[in-house]
Amino acid sequence: MQSISKRFSFKRSLTLALSLGTAAALSAASAASTITIATVNNPDMVTMQGLTGEFNKKYPDITVKWVVLPENELRQKITLDVASGAGSFDVATVGAYEVPIWAKNGWLDPLTPLFAKNAALAKSYNVNDILPSVRGALTVKGNLYAVPFYAESSMTYYNKDLFKKAGLTMPVQPTWSQVQGFAAKIHNPAAGVYGICLRGLPGWGENAAFFSTLANTFGARWFDNNWQAQLNSPAWKSALTFYVNLMKKSGPPGATSNGFTENLTLMSQGKCGMWVDATVAAGFLSDPSSSKIVKSVGFANAPVGPGTPRGNHWYWSWNLAIPKSSKQEDAAFKFITWATSQEYIALVAKTKGTWASVPPGTRASTYSNASYKKAAGAFSGLVINALNTADVNKATKDPVPYTGIQFVAIPEFQALGTVVGQYIAGALSGQTTIDQAIKLAQDAANKTAKDGGYQK
Repeated sequence: MQSISKRFSFKRSLTLALSLGTAAALSAASAASTITIATVNNPDMVTMQGLTGEFNKKYPDITVKWVVLPENELRQKITLDVASGAGSFDVATVGAYEVPIWAKNGWLDPLTPLFAKNAALAKSYNVNDILPSVRGALTVKGNLYAVPFYAESSMTYYNKDLFKKAGLTMPVQPTWSQVQGFAAKIHNPAAGVYGICLRGLPGWGENAAFFSTLANTFGARWFDNNWQAQLNSPAWKSALTFYVNLMKKSGPPGATSNGFTENLTLMSQGKCGMWVDATVAAGFLSDPSSSKIVKSVGFANAPVGPGTPRGNHWYWSWNLAIPKSSKQEDAAFKFITWATSQEYIALVAKTKGTWASVPPGTRASTYSNASYKKAAGAFSGLVINALNTADVNKATKDPVPYTGIQFVAIPEFQALGTVVGQYIAGALSGQTTIDQAIKLAQDAANKTAKDGGYQK
């Protein structure tokens, strides 16, 4: 009887152990999750992808899949996905333009309730450390709908060695007229050096974004207060004529293929005398692992034109958001708070070997960090000034019914800006005349305003 009892006891223990083991396995399986992240192929985001292993050290139960695309393609794919509720992505990289519009459409998960449910994470993350202007741009009706990966304005980069060789001095606040003169003196295509590199790639977030800031400073605007298009105004024509002539005389060949990424490569290789673009590039150009001009790169404010000093500094942020259609909200929230945290910024500094390469423009703690001040002292003050003076409500000489500096903050602008960007590129490439491009752009803008119900 004792032997039978022992056998029964052993059998029962074994069964219990197997049951517990199965339950634990099932629990682990249910706790594990896979998230798909859609992001742009900018260098900062490529770094984020490369640090996936560090995220998994903290959250080993979350598998991360990546979809990394060029900016224009990414915008189209994410917009279609979140608008249709397809649920292909759990984390979407979205811009300052999209966040308030998508939040109002109900396409994004509000993050404020998620922070409230995760008190410990909220405390370590410290939302209040995010710069107020950046945080405000991502907040709709009291709810935060995205967290900033990096924020940027615009500035002028120049090659000090090329300037010295040409006997030139860059002022802290250049004018477009001065830039034009500098570019002409530096331009030497036979030696593989171009006077200036500017965005020419069509796209509302590419050439149209850059050109809008240039047009602002010439006194131009997209619409008047009655939503009548102003793209055939003398100011707009003057700006487009200036841009096309500058690029044809002093820019690189095939400029309509060059967006942010392509111009960054040209500048970092020492092939551009100047480049006017996003402040985020300052860190890349100061990083010896990616730039050949670390010791010769100079920094100045974005140029102003003859019309007004307003609107030369754009405002933009790339942000991480959770689409409403995601079925992995908890895992996605863990990722976006990790990738935009103080911990992550310090990790990038360690990985890159310099604080100059960390994602900029998001946290007050970054700009008060002694290591960052030391590494980024040549440009950090200009960046903060540009961000602080980028006023989305006062970006034009004359009154307008919209907000935005390098874009018009209406849902229809994504399509309109892309179409106008194509017309600008057509004028630059010589496929159309400047007058033809202006007429096409004017007609497209008026149609957008009429179809959208903006014109009364």
